[in-house]
Amino acid sequence: FREGNNDSEDTDLRFVICQSLWKQVKSETEQIQEDLNKQLFDNLVSFLRRSHSEFQEKTTKWTCWMKSREIPTAALVLGVNVTDHDLTFRSLSEVLQNSITPYIALLEAKDCPGIKNLMQKLMGQLMNCSIDVNSLEDEDYLQVSQNRIRCSMTSLINWYESVTKKTDSETPSKKRTSSPRQWQSPPVVVIFKDMESFTTKVLQDFIVISSQHIHELPLVLIFGIATSPMIIHSLLPHSVSSLLCIELFQSLSCKDHLSTIIDKLLLTAQFPFKLGEKVLQVLINLFLYHDFSVQNFIKGFQLCIVEHFYSQPLSVLCCQLVDAKKKVNYFSHNQCENIRRLPSFRRYVESQASEKQIALLTVDDFLKETTQKLLEDLHVYHENYVSVLRCLHVLTSSLPKYPLGKQIRELHCACLENQVWETEEYESSLQLARMLNKSDLVTMLQRCVEIFVSSSGKEFGKTVEKLKEFLTQFQKLEAEAFQEQDVSVSSQKELQKTTDLYHLQKTLLELKESRRSKKLSKFEMLRSEVVDYIDSLVRSYLVPADHKTLHEVVYFNTASVLREHLNAAPRIALHTALNNPYCYLKNRALKSDGGSISNKAPDICIVYKLHLECGRLINLVDWLEAFSTVVMAAEGSNADGASSDQVDDIIHARFIRAVSELELLGFIKPSKQKTDHVARLTWGGC
Repeated sequence: FREGNNDSEDTDLRFVICQSLWKQVKSETEQIQEDLNKQLFDNLVSFLRRSHSEFQEKTTKWTCWMKSREIPTAALVLGVNVTDHDLTFRSLSEVLQNSITPYIALLEAKDCPGIKNLMQKLMGQLMNCSIDVNSLEDEDYLQVSQNRIRCSMTSLINWYESVTKKTDSETPSKKRTSSPRQWQSPPVVVIFKDMESFTTKVLQDFIVISSQHIHELPLVLIFGIATSPMIIHSLLPHSVSSLLCIELFQSLSCKDHLSTIIDKLLLTAQFPFKLGEKVLQVLINLFLYHDFSVQNFIKGFQLCIVEHFYSQPLSVLCCQLVDAKKKVNYFSHNQCENIRRLPSFRRYVESQASEKQIALLTVDDFLKETTQKLLEDLHVYHENYVSVLRCLHVLTSSLPKYPLGKQIRELHCACLENQVWETEEYESSLQLARMLNKSDLVTMLQRCVEIFVSSSGKEFGKTVEKLKEFLTQFQKLEAEAFQEQDVSVSSQKELQKTTDLYHLQKTLLELKESRRSKKLSKFEMLRSEVVDYIDSLVRSYLVPADHKTLHEVVYFNTASVLREHLNAAPRIALHTALNNPYCYLKNRALKSDGGSISNKAPDICIVYKLHLECGRLINLVDWLEAFSTVVMAAEGSNADGASSDQVDDIIHARFIRAVSELELLGFIKPSKQKTDHVARLTWGGC
């Protein structure tokens, strides 16, 4: 903060506010993830408790498992957002250790290329020790706690029996159920974090070996699956999969997870920091089209917080939105000038009377009072915006089609982008809403009443009364509908009694004509009135944020900066590092003029800048000679006797290594046209 904004006098305060907001976001997201995973973890704990109790009591079901050598297995489908799986498994491991068993091993495919490596990793984690795989002898022995223990299922069983007997002897029988470490025989849980990445042979061997000892070791497997449960039958033949007693567990969809995060972080007045439409769209697009990672979305959100407080001197006013009673009295004249430069504040000044314009532009005390009021108005706007947005989402989500999107985040982006009531999608939604049946309308109104009643906004008292009035009118219509139904039934009976063809035809024509000139029914008029009222709320409260004064204080809108941080540009980074190594190394000796080549730069940088001066084919001899000239320039007189035929062996080796590194990076390749040439692969500027 200090390096980037030396001219700002409240850098420390901005840093404190940013840090506090960062901690709040982190705490809130952790709580959200804990709440979302609670049902899943509870189901897994229940599954493990059943398997544990059945092993303890030797029930019929466990006896059947022993006879068929089936291993209790949980197939945990987590989705394709693989980068979020680590956090889920860490949380799951903590839950199981606190409630079920201390013996948990988390295995990854990269650490288990063979069954020997898998057993080493498994025993190492269960015994809570580190194993050096390189020091392992051919007899599969390793040093653990100064003892020679063989990595085999027999050794694992012997260790488990010794540990459980020791725990049993140290713990009184009355207290065995107080914690998992005091249970007589807690299960051994083996979690395969990325089952799809394990080789078939490793899984087969481990399952077959484990099934032969299931009567001695209460083993429970958990398969972490990113794709589909069918992968179990694709990886394992029937003879092996039949050894597993599989129960399926499904985690929450990553899209639903993201919607909850956005709902709790962005669609609330609790956090004063907000994302602009373009920035939010960048984060959502990265989520949808890159990795479906909720954790990466949260990191992007935290990056926006840092960037906003780093680049916006007036972001210190965010604390004003948290504490409305705090006065803006610590502002200096420079900070008042920063407010006057804001585009939204300029528009506000232009809309005022001439006397007030002069006061706002010249009197700092009057500006502070106005800023206080404008910030309070902005806070009220956020409270009202969220409530009306939720009400509009209730309406649009009850439609047969979703012109404005099914998720509330899509509706939020549409409202941030422009005046949503001027879009075609909004008009289509209203047309569909005017065709809803009574039950859907009543349900929608009831949910809207709940939203406005629980809202922190203070302007919705009359709104709640109006919505309740609509509900009362619908109830009256329902009573009238029964009476009209009785009248229509009696008229149909009279029509059936008419046997004369002339009178029958005349009656039918009259009915047809009455239907043509029929006015809207009471229900249709009431339905139209309800939709029009919701439309009036939208036009009043869902004004885009960039139309509000001082929105720059709260909203981060610099999408280009966010793209630079999040969108990988490896070629640009490579070109910058090789063409100007000072940019990354910060060594003053590497500073050079635009076109010059420093002889103190790394060899690959010298070779790269020389190759930029060449054409499609590069002569290696000429390239080496130019490289030698640049390098030897630093040695002065030592370079006078040098020639292309008598290049020093060390310089020659340095050149070969630099060219090989350049080829590895993809800038050149060997040429088939000329053996002493290489072909250049990159063109144009970065």
